[in-house]
Amino acid sequence: MTAESAKPRGRILIIVENLPSPFDRRVWQEATTLSSHGYRVSIICPKGKGYEKAHEVIDEVHIFRHWLPREAASAFGYLIEYSAALFFQFVLSVRVAFSRGFDVVHACNPPDNIFLIGAFWKIFGKKFVFDHHDLTPELYEAKFHRIDCFYRLMLFWERMTFFFADISIATNESYKEIAVTRGKMAPDTVFVVRSGPDLRRLRLQEPKPEYRNGRRHLVGYVGVIGAQEGLDHLMRIVKTIVFDHGREDIQFAIVGGGTDLEKIRDYAEELSIADFVTFTGRVSDAVLLDVLNTADVCVNPDVPSEMNDKSTMNKIMEYMALGKPIVQYELTEGRRSALDASLYARPNDENDFAQKILELIDDPELRREMAEFGRKRIQSELEWNHEVPKLLAAYEAVFEIVHPGASRD
Repeated sequence: MTAESAKPRGRILIIVENLPSPFDRRVWQEATTLSSHGYRVSIICPKGKGYEKAHEVIDEVHIFRHWLPREAASAFGYLIEYSAALFFQFVLSVRVAFSRGFDVVHACNPPDNIFLIGAFWKIFGKKFVFDHHDLTPELYEAKFHRIDCFYRLMLFWERMTFFFADISIATNESYKEIAVTRGKMAPDTVFVVRSGPDLRRLRLQEPKPEYRNGRRHLVGYVGVIGAQEGLDHLMRIVKTIVFDHGREDIQFAIVGGGTDLEKIRDYAEELSIADFVTFTGRVSDAVLLDVLNTADVCVNPDVPSEMNDKSTMNKIMEYMALGKPIVQYELTEGRRSALDASLYARPNDENDFAQKILELIDDPELRREMAEFGRKRIQSELEWNHEVPKLLAAYEAVFEIVHPGASRD
């Protein structure tokens, strides 16, 4: 008997604004895990390239997608985007309520305004779970380099989200601390569920030499290309390696899309390094795996900031899962995740970052040791299988609130 046809343990409505499902890997891992353990799961998310269907069922998870304005690049643009998303999320939540039903609204930020939908449905006895993916106020400051009325609005939304949440799911201990201190949540209502990689998806495979563009080595990056990801730093680091160190034997591959993709491409042209940098844009998992399995070293140039210091970056976990040594700036959660799988450059010191890349390129034995450490750390501690019991424990707590004293099978 399938999870869909059996009497569900509970009905969950997941709402995510910034990525379509199943493209958002964390959300999809949570959804399929809950579904496979007897919960009936629905998702509301935006449409995106390759995910245009308004309604689709994948692995017994019902996905309801809505139109969204073009990805914003300004504070006012984000406000328009978030307002449009909120409208469609509410409309679709009513549709799901009458077609499939739900007991819990599970809101994934950013943004933090989804609490409005959670608060509405609490009137009808539903519970509200906050899945804390990003520090939205710090994300705003990192993107726009200012603290203004929009920043204060983000703080207000965050406070209201924690206020209405029955439990919060944090991606790391730093986020739990925020939930307890800034969000005033009781520690026993905050569950840490890290974004562990799925090793069934991140497969080791033979390198594809064509991604080296005729050069001896490849340095890889995967992730969003936005203002706070430090791709401008990486372009200057490439220039330092190529021109100051005379290393024309290294190609750099940038995998991912985002609002700053064209800007960073233009910057590479301006710095005369375009021939040394391959931009793939947003690509399939197959291409991502081809590039990363070919890379000798992977990098995370996230700019040191409050947001980046406290956030666990999925790219770090993916690099480690594929056995890649890493270079990144010294950041609290970056070090907590990678430990000895990474070298750590001094904050904002692009020359030191370049030196660390070259140190790894020129020392294959060090690369091997770091790669082996990272892969084993993922297998023994950080892959998604280790997080599943924590997610299920969080939902056991939610449904004890929904059905106090109910017997469990």
